[in-house]
Formats: sequence, C-alpha cells, structure tokens
Amino acid sequence: MMKTLFISMICFLSSASILGQSKTLHEFTVEAIDGSEFDLAELAGKKVMVVNTASKCGLTPQYEKLEALYQQYKSDDFVIIGFPANNFMNQEPGSDKEIAAFCEKNYGVSFPMMSKISVKGEGMHPVYAFLTQESQNNHSDNQVKWNFQKYLINEKGELEHVIGPRTLPNDDKIISWIEAK
Repeated sequence: MMKTLFISMICFLSSASILGQSKTLHEFTVEAIDGSEFDLAELAGKKVMVVNTASKCGLTPQYEKLEALYQQYKSDDFVIIGFPANNFMNQEPGSDKEIAAFCEKNYGVSFPMMSKISVKGEGMHPVYAFLTQESQNNHSDNQVKWNFQKYLINEKGELEHVIGPRTLPNDDKIISWIEAK
C-alpha cells in the first residue's frame, strides 16, 4: 500500500512538472528592427540582457553605457537585446526605421534591436509575458516599471535577475553576473 502510494505520488509529481515546465528565452522568435526574423534560439550558450528602450526618456542616455557594455563583453558570449516600447508616457513614438536611425546616429548602437513592442498590458509581447510571469520563467512575477528595465538571462535561456530601470548597465552587480563563469 505504501509502495503504491509512493509510486503514484512520483508519477503525479513527474506529470505536474512536465505540464508546468517553464519556458526559456530560446523558445521565441521575434521581429528585428529591420523587419527580419530573429530566432532567440541562436543565443543558446550566451548570457543575454533584455532591455526595453525608449528614445525620449530621461534614461535614454543609458544607450551609451549599453553599447559600451556590449562592446566590452560581446566576445565573451554576452549579448544585449533591445526592445523599443512606447508603454511609458509616449516616450517611444517613432517607427522602427526612425528608432534605428536615432540609435545609430546618437549612440552608435550595434547590439541587436528588435521591432517596437508592448511590454505590459493586454498587448504584451510573448517575450515579456515570459519575462514577467513566474508561471513561464520559473523565477518571479514582476512588472516592467519603466523604460530601460533589464532582464539577465543565463546561457540556458533562463531568467536569473530583474534589474530596475535606474540601475546603470555598468553596475557592479551586472558586471559580476556577466563575468561569473
């Protein structure tokens, strides 16, 4: 009787973990800012910072530090993915073409930028549903508080840290995470 109960419990827990299995960032394909398809599975084996961006925000100068961070660590299997979003006080009103030109002209952005999306509310992009819902990311429920919130994703595509918008990209916590083996 006890053995049967134990086996039944193991089966139940196994099926529950399979059904409730969290996703990874690598399961998504998104649209790049140039309209091409960007398969996030290509990032397997790399640490990734996902950040929602805006061109008319007080935090917009973070683009400069994001680009410097990307240049410093891109050869160490680190990548930054920018997702422009107009969710906060209409601070990203431009088209993808206008956003790309702004980023290149003002900050020399060379890290991958995606097409403009929504990072909250009913129209939330599936990548941000993954990033903000514990049922999908197996890390935490959280909200995108403002432009330039950062999500640190490990080499397996799993969410490890949520970093607030005002924390600069070159903060010691972020650098330590990138450099940790």
